[in-house]
Amino acid sequence: MEHKASVLENLADVRAMIKRHKRNDTLFATLGLICLMLGLMTLMLLFWQLIADGHPKFSLDFLTEFPSRRAGRAGLLSAWVGSLLVMSVTFLTAVPIGVAAGLYLEEYAPKNWFTDLIEINVSNLAGVPSIIYGLLALGLFVYMLDFGQSILTAGLTLGLLILPIVIVSTREAIRAIPVSIREAAYGVGATKWQVVYDHVFKYSYGGILTGIIIGMARALGETAPIITIGALTFIAFLPPSPITTEPPFLNFEWLSSGFTVMPIQMFNWLSRPDHAFHVNAAATGALIIVVTLLMNGAAIWLRYKIRKNIKW
Repeated sequence: MEHKASVLENLADVRAMIKRHKRNDTLFATLGLICLMLGLMTLMLLFWQLIADGHPKFSLDFLTEFPSRRAGRAGLLSAWVGSLLVMSVTFLTAVPIGVAAGLYLEEYAPKNWFTDLIEINVSNLAGVPSIIYGLLALGLFVYMLDFGQSILTAGLTLGLLILPIVIVSTREAIRAIPVSIREAAYGVGATKWQVVYDHVFKYSYGGILTGIIIGMARALGETAPIITIGALTFIAFLPPSPITTEPPFLNFEWLSSGFTVMPIQMFNWLSRPDHAFHVNAAATGALIIVVTLLMNGAAIWLRYKIRKNIKW
């Protein structure tokens, strides 16, 4: 009887503990949901304010006109073209290096103190303030390598900025692949490269792509490093076209051209005392947020589609 009573007492204690833990889980989930909704509501209020202030400029003319000293005629053409070209250089420099570095560190690098040091530094670089990258680029690309205050310098600067993000996201995506996939490939005689390329990279592609898009979205809205390397705040011309009608049909003069980007143009208009320029700035801010949300939404959608098609 005493043994039975002790068992029932222990069972009651276990049930009480489970009930308490479930209550704590519910409380934590509710608190997390409240915090999430507060953040989303704050973002939506700010976004709605930008739309309300900038809606008079929501037109095709705003995207096809150059900046002007007259607010009513000012447009965003040179800024969004500059952003597109800078993002192209950023993508071409950061993505191949970042993905290759992530694959090497996760699949090929020996596990020793040197690789541990590299991993620690990569993780730390992902949290370094962007202005530090601007100062680094100013000394390295502008003065030492003499690239000048150009699109190439801006693209390389933002490439350095998102490089740790690409490396970390690549490694995390690779780590999510079950070890059994590698073992099965080795079991049928696949080489190391075949395992990495045909299986690990293929199955982790969705996560890698998500990290790349999120990194590019961050680079699109960066201002501090671009200001540091000397981006122009007022530019009424476009860089030379990257494509020509004569062989070899490619032109690289645009890499050394002066430029501006959308966050810099927004900053320029906000610094003007005329309220009409503030309307232009609000419209530009809304456009940047829409593009960023679309990029993040595309990342989520692509990750879902790619993972859905994977058959383990």
